[in-house]
Amino acid sequence: MTDFTMITDADGVAIITWDVPGKSMNVMSFDGLRDLDALIDGALADPAVKGVVITSGKAGSFAGGMDLNLLAKLKEDAGDDPARGLFEGTMQMHHLLRKIERAGMDPKTNKGGKPIAAALPGTAAGIGLELPLATHRIFVADNPKARLGLPEILVGIFPGAGGTTRLARKLGAMGASPFLLEGKMVAPAAAKAAGIIDEVCADPLAAARAWVLSAKDADLVKPWDQKGYKMPGGAPYHPAGFMTFVGANAMVNGKTQGVYPAAKALLSAVYEGALVPFDTALRIEARWFTSVLMNPSSSAMIRSLFLNKEALEKGAVRPQGIADQRVQKLGVLGAGLMGAGIALVSAQAGIEVVLIDQTQEAADKGKAYSASFMDKGIARKKATAEKKDALLARITATPDLKALQGCDLIIEAVFEDPAVKADITKRVEAVIPQDCIFASNTSTLPISGLAQASGRQDQFIGIHFFSPVEKMALVEIIKGANTGDRAVAKALDYVRQIRKTPIVVNDARFFYANRCIIPYINEGVRMVAEGVEPALIENAAKLVGMPLGPLQLTDETAIDLGAKIARATKAAMGNAYPESPSDDVIFWLEGLGRMGRKAQGGFYAYDDKGKRLGLWDGLAAQYPPAPEQPELIEVQHRLLFSQVLEAVRALEENVLMDIREGDVGAILGWGFAPWSGGPFSWLDMIGAPYAAERCDALAARYGDRFACPALLRDMAAKGQSFYERFGQQHAA
Repeated sequence: MTDFTMITDADGVAIITWDVPGKSMNVMSFDGLRDLDALIDGALADPAVKGVVITSGKAGSFAGGMDLNLLAKLKEDAGDDPARGLFEGTMQMHHLLRKIERAGMDPKTNKGGKPIAAALPGTAAGIGLELPLATHRIFVADNPKARLGLPEILVGIFPGAGGTTRLARKLGAMGASPFLLEGKMVAPAAAKAAGIIDEVCADPLAAARAWVLSAKDADLVKPWDQKGYKMPGGAPYHPAGFMTFVGANAMVNGKTQGVYPAAKALLSAVYEGALVPFDTALRIEARWFTSVLMNPSSSAMIRSLFLNKEALEKGAVRPQGIADQRVQKLGVLGAGLMGAGIALVSAQAGIEVVLIDQTQEAADKGKAYSASFMDKGIARKKATAEKKDALLARITATPDLKALQGCDLIIEAVFEDPAVKADITKRVEAVIPQDCIFASNTSTLPISGLAQASGRQDQFIGIHFFSPVEKMALVEIIKGANTGDRAVAKALDYVRQIRKTPIVVNDARFFYANRCIIPYINEGVRMVAEGVEPALIENAAKLVGMPLGPLQLTDETAIDLGAKIARATKAAMGNAYPESPSDDVIFWLEGLGRMGRKAQGGFYAYDDKGKRLGLWDGLAAQYPPAPEQPELIEVQHRLLFSQVLEAVRALEENVLMDIREGDVGAILGWGFAPWSGGPFSWLDMIGAPYAAERCDALAARYGDRFACPALLRDMAAKGQSFYERFGQQHAA
């Protein structure tokens, strides 16, 4: 079977249908490109064919993009010259789409071509939109669930099959920027309003077919192939265009801090391409696309944010042989911020939810969180009153534990106190069915210890959400010492239901994510105590790709929470607790009542509305900056190694069982430098020998927390990378 098939009707319209066997959504492969190329050649050469309509055999969608595994294959097949393989493969796509765009026209008169239209039943992403952009008219179904766009920038590349050049010339650099530089996906009506597509209709195939039969020569010629074409908004040397590109350059550098190669390459392709004829612009785009694909950052981002993330979401680590465990009725214990958020995302997924708190008033307040969320959606026209009513109808707010009867999953989100959690566990287990899985949403307390209060430890598991629940994509699933496979499968199936990305880790204090992020915060705070300029600390973090500096992150998560965690950890570890100057800084701020952003005072100063004004002057008075400041790279390495070494230790100790989960979890859980692909990908980029060398230097200067783990030392000696040693079958 082939990905593309063609049938010519009695009126001479050739219908080319894209329908990849065994896939719920079309993805482009090189076999598919060859199929399409041959069919286009056949249609253009056949005098009986008056025109072509390209459509999809998948209900509700056209295509989800390119199979990104194939980009790696292009590099491999090229042997010693991977850049050549990538460039030539990219140019093959350009040749095909340009063939569709020109459709047999005379190059001098622009006449004699055959009309080619695209009829999209729904979602079109990546090359799924680049292909229609090369046709002469795009018709899209009036499908409210459909989304159209070019999201490649989000996985570290940019639209390289002509989408960058065509969209920039169609909309102008300014008009195209949200779709190219932000990867914005929009509904059909918004795509039409932006000028990306031509028509939204009930039956795009019928409309496209009718247009093909009535199209004239002039309807086929793209603006950039017409004499006197001028780029909307102005080309780079036009006064208006000049200002656009100056602004775009500043915006890109401001947002990426120079660490994301794809954004800069995309802007270069648009700028340089706007100065030359269209076909030359396509070659420029292909060269920049090849440059990005050769950059290790892009390869790592594709692997982590697309391939590995997708594999985890599809159940790559799910226990085998366990029947479907999708949740029918969920009980949420605790209607505070976390419990309310869990209830919201679960109800959004169509799950019946019982939201429990000590009083009816508290339970109702938790349910009101969902009502407020839906009201905001209605105000932005992303929801309706009917959808709000339906969602709220799925949430029962009550203090009565008997309402939990019939639940197949319980998630406890009560106060972070082992005694409180033990009490509610025992009381709830007396009510719920014998086979109900019980999960704790604790962020720091070991699951094996909490499970001791349960009479069914094989059914006890950790499901750790990140705040705010409705915005954060990662969910950390924690296996206790006695947790059984069915509980793991239940947790994974539930996370899949609510459309989040799971990682599964073994039990240990702070699990995986918090284990790595706490040292990052502590290292930043420790540097303040040492006299490192706070602005240097914060900017060093941002310049290496962290979304927030450690001081701002501490303010956002609350300084009193940091103090509480420090005291609880010290109490639990006793003499084994590593004393740190960072604790002194945190306790000092806590004593001043500077609890962070929520208290309008922490490391930063805030106005009465909570807007950050800048680093607090009192910090320098208590911890004056040293006369000699460290190099930027030294600060950055302290901040990065404080995180990645904990990730390696988690792998050594079997807390982390799969490096894919380590990389994906780091990016989605706490925003670890997404350009790097995650901590293990970053270590692979710099190489184990250099990483071990830097560990030794940092440990000698700053202490044993930077000591090189035995695993990393062994890999350095053997010249290994993490994805070679632990993930050969998963490497892109």
